[in-house]
Amino acid sequence: MKALTYIEHGKFALLDKPKPEILDPRDAVVRVTLGSICTSDLHIKHGSVPRAVPGITVGHEMVGVVESVGSAVTTVKPGDRVTVNVETFCGECFFCQHGFVNNCTDPNGGWALGCRIDGGQAEFVRVPYADQGLNKIPDSVTDEQALLVGDVLATGFWAARISEITEDDTVLIIGAGPTGLCTLMCVLLKNPKRIIVCEKDPARIAFVREHYPEVLVCEPENCKEFTLANSDHGGADVVLEVAGAKDTFRLAWECARPNAIVTVVALYDEAQTLPLPDMYGKNLTFKTGGVDGCDCAEILALIEAGKIDTTPLITHRYKLEDIEEAYHLFENKLDGVIKVAITPN
Repeated sequence: MKALTYIEHGKFALLDKPKPEILDPRDAVVRVTLGSICTSDLHIKHGSVPRAVPGITVGHEMVGVVESVGSAVTTVKPGDRVTVNVETFCGECFFCQHGFVNNCTDPNGGWALGCRIDGGQAEFVRVPYADQGLNKIPDSVTDEQALLVGDVLATGFWAARISEITEDDTVLIIGAGPTGLCTLMCVLLKNPKRIIVCEKDPARIAFVREHYPEVLVCEPENCKEFTLANSDHGGADVVLEVAGAKDTFRLAWECARPNAIVTVVALYDEAQTLPLPDMYGKNLTFKTGGVDGCDCAEILALIEAGKIDTTPLITHRYKLEDIEEAYHLFENKLDGVIKVAITPN
């Protein structure tokens, strides 16, 4: 089968590999029907994910059809349409039992697919702990509607959930890339008093204004002043930092009111500084990733009910054989790209 493979720092290549097989009774093999490219894949390519293993098949955003299951799998069967969770988790350890599945103590627990074990930018993928890692897609939900459930949408849902948003809050979201937009959709479910999105890319600003006219928009250069002018208590009650740019972590806490919650969703290419003397007296609560992607069934139900729709984010479609061209487009943010859908043929 064809599979996009992490060769070395800075290099992916589409290679021929054997079709994956069941290695453990709790495994399933899924035939990928639709996949996508995530910014985290770019972090692997550029060396920002040290635990990534050269030689693995990349990709952790996918949906598909169950091809085969191990003898211990009980929740899915061959022929089921499923989403694939970015997290691998046993469901039994202390962290899984408390919903902290990103910290599963299994050797392959947390983000493994497409990082430490073979992922889904391929024709087939093996999914460990299939009872936890796969969710059936309702018949009325299309592959495109479900495509982002297992990772980027689960990330936004998790971020909104842990941020303790109330209907009286002003919420600032920094970054309107794919994860930022999914976070926005999930924050809207909390019905806060107002939402501000900070973004510098003109196409993404236009996207937010077109699809979410009730949301206020500003750019990084005037974000602090804009947030102060459009909040009730000297800054945002909740800040979600989803951009991961050089200065956005500092911007996040500077825009927060005293005693606010700052949720860090982004990955960073460089270490960030927590300048405690500058922050003295703000009494902020920081919450950090990675995502505990254990809400996929609830997210699918919201999609089925028409309360979340990520299909406008899919701006481009490519075949697997052309995935390197898709990466070029996505990495360089060409042609107004937000998300790319990859079909196997």
